[in-house]
Amino acid sequence: MRERQRILGNLEDLYKEAFRKAEARGSEEEMTHLDFGYQRDQLYMEVMLDLRELLAAMEAPSISEEKTSSLLEKAQALRRLTRLR
Repeated sequence: MRERQRILGNLEDLYKEAFRKAEARGSEEEMTHLDFGYQRDQLYMEVMLDLRELLAAMEAPSISEEKTSSLLEKAQALRRLTRLR
């Protein structure tokens, strides 16, 4: 599994390259669009990585529990965890 920082670093590198190209063309509108897109995608990626870590922790069997959960059980546990109170 790739590390969180490596994934976020790759995302940043992609946007920096696209931003440099837009800047060289003098496209202010494209630069603004790329800046917003980067912030949005970074937020989405961080949420997905948090979910990945949560699901990985759920997969790790505890000492007292050796059974494997089904995907439905994992989804239900995730729903219970994220339910607003």
